[in-house]
Amino acid sequence: MTTTTLTAPPRPHPRPARERRRPPVLGYVGLAAVALLVGAPLVWLLLASLKTPAETYAVPLQWLPSTLTPDNYVAAGDTVPLGRMFLNSTLLTVLGAGLKVALGLACAYALVFLDIPLRRFFFYLVVGTLMIPSQITIIPNFTLVAELGWLDTYQGILVPGLASAFGTFLFRQHFLTLPTAILEAAHLDGAGHWRRLWLFVVPLSWPTIAAVTLVSVVAEWNDYLWPLLVVERAEMLTLPVGLTWLQNIEGLSNWGVLLAGAVLVTLPVLIVFLVLQRRLVQGLVAGAVTG
Repeated sequence: MTTTTLTAPPRPHPRPARERRRPPVLGYVGLAAVALLVGAPLVWLLLASLKTPAETYAVPLQWLPSTLTPDNYVAAGDTVPLGRMFLNSTLLTVLGAGLKVALGLACAYALVFLDIPLRRFFFYLVVGTLMIPSQITIIPNFTLVAELGWLDTYQGILVPGLASAFGTFLFRQHFLTLPTAILEAAHLDGAGHWRRLWLFVVPLSWPTIAAVTLVSVVAEWNDYLWPLLVVERAEMLTLPVGLTWLQNIEGLSNWGVLLAGAVLVTLPVLIVFLVLQRRLVQGLVAGAVTG
């Protein structure tokens, strides 16, 4: 008769000290340093816009205002029509970004799912326009807008910049990754291209749509040169152009008012970026993995 003895399972060898996971202290320190470097000017801009003129020019530099006063914002509003400029910028940004996304979706869908001749050539043509500096097209666009009588109008500001080669490129790259079986099943059920685009392709493309939307919103909101050329009336001014008007009126002696205007230009697009930043990364990565 044999006897068996129970033996304890061998204990795992302790992991060498050098293989133990250490908290990424250096990484956190580096991130904190970069965040401080990037965020400090924005914080100073916001605080300086709430200071009195004496605190703005105080030496040595005074970071925190003794009292938060909105006088600079009130003075900026009395100097230029801030409310109308904010409304113009918001309207042009929403319409411009929305139309850019819609046109990019339709163009990319045609380049991927429609059986049209030379579609690869048209795709390369769209990508090639990314290499053309926008300054080259200013004079032809201005001549065309002037001949159409669109100077000092919303369509004159909006229409020349609606085509988005970047959005078309990103959407096309993402559409190539979509499962074709879903679209083929929708086609067999009688869905046309319009229904397939909005009922199947768009719901599967939200990260890319969010990325293109964010890029378009930032571009439309910060657009300065083109509105400056085609706008003359004060009621058609956008916020970036209005900030130049504010500087011309106030000069360089009243920095508090200019900083208040800069906050009004910067803050909305910064909020949109913070809300959509995660979608931006997902969308750019999704469009970058397809050749």
